[in-house]
Amino acid sequence: MRNQDFMPWLENHRRARRFRVKRIPFEEMQAWSFERSTGNLVHASGRFFSVEGIWVSTNFGPVPQWSQPIIVQPEIGILGILTKKFNGVLHFLMQAKMEPGNIDTVQLAPTVQATRSNFTRVHRGKTPPYLDYFLDLAGSRVLVDVLQSEQGARFLRKRNRNLIIETTGDVPLREEYCWLTLGQIGQLVRADNILNMDARTVLSCIPLDAPELQDATISQLPSVLAEPTATDVGASLDSLEGFRVDLLRSAVGPQHPMHAFEGILHWLTQLKFRYELDVERIPLKLVQGWRRTDLQIEHEDGKYFTVIAVSVDADNREVPSWTQPLIKPCQEGIVAFLVKSINGTLHFLVQAKVEPGNFDTVEIAPTVQCLTGSYQRVRPDRRPPFLEYVLNAPSERVRFSSLQSEEGGRFFHEQNRNIIIEVDGSFPYEVPVNYLWVTLRQLRQLVKVNNYVNVQGRCLLSCLGYL
Repeated sequence: MRNQDFMPWLENHRRARRFRVKRIPFEEMQAWSFERSTGNLVHASGRFFSVEGIWVSTNFGPVPQWSQPIIVQPEIGILGILTKKFNGVLHFLMQAKMEPGNIDTVQLAPTVQATRSNFTRVHRGKTPPYLDYFLDLAGSRVLVDVLQSEQGARFLRKRNRNLIIETTGDVPLREEYCWLTLGQIGQLVRADNILNMDARTVLSCIPLDAPELQDATISQLPSVLAEPTATDVGASLDSLEGFRVDLLRSAVGPQHPMHAFEGILHWLTQLKFRYELDVERIPLKLVQGWRRTDLQIEHEDGKYFTVIAVSVDADNREVPSWTQPLIKPCQEGIVAFLVKSINGTLHFLVQAKVEPGNFDTVEIAPTVQCLTGSYQRVRPDRRPPFLEYVLNAPSERVRFSSLQSEEGGRFFHEQNRNIIIEVDGSFPYEVPVNYLWVTLRQLRQLVKVNNYVNVQGRCLLSCLGYL
């Protein structure tokens, strides 16, 4: 597909199909109900997901205890992208996918984006297209295969299998799908709310120095990146300028990291030992500070998020109509990396963040990750570190900024401002104990491991190869 043809193609899918999403009272949901004994919001099949309560106790952060609603979805889903070479260039099969919570209804999604309940047809609908490629990998080359977590503040220990596979066989092209190069996808992620969260998390797992992908991600660099040496890569980078070359040096070039990789693992292990996180599942009706009305479950202060119900009509989904709960945010959020040149190498300031749904207490997160409205009436000393800097950063220091949506199958019109800010030389090297400066190469090494870098960090990383 030519670059100039993509947006007309996407807009056509947004207009041509019958999509309708309507908020409804809880009592109008079909096959969903509140359990009498617990108050939990559950599906009649016992599958898909449920909205339950948790009681949280931790020594991380300013609030030691609280209770909240959370999505419980123990299934491991598939987020998979099928690739194939055309004229020697790797192309990615992407779909124009409708999700009820999407901003603009249709966004660009992976080839397959399905929960186990979906692809085992609990809904008695159609099987997702191209699913067989990912259930039987015998005839494909696996480029990426890793289990990755979802939002630890909204899901209780939820993971998906992130897959990128390459096929050499014929692939029939369906109407809602298109083949795009990684370079084309990179241009799209710079725009607001085109590439959905599931596509971004899968793409974040691509190593920048993968020889199969160098046609787009690092197109200015020669084939020496298949097995780079410091001399070869350094010579290639000398022909580039500005922030992009700094990123590439931090990812694949000769570098002088502030901390050895073993030191990063030691830092993370220490914090997993230091911070306690006790999460107990409780009945939703026992969650304190939250109330249920006919239309939503809400916090008594009007903060954080609400749980709502919607009815959906979509003529190109596995099931043409259904009802379901969705999580609706009360504010727009910020996801930001601060970056700084240290020892001649660009470093990213990451934080070790505790969230109640994390598998192993702590995950690596961006410098700032929060709902900004939640801190409007909070004392400065209780606000997240570096939030004020991000909110007031000079425009000439902003290297990337776009609005990106959260996953539209569970969240309703939730978007976060994704920002990368390059700080100047006066910004301190010393940071709080749960923050650390790491290079892009080190950060991408951590993405290769299950449940090390959280979904917000991974999605922001997916933008970096294209700056």
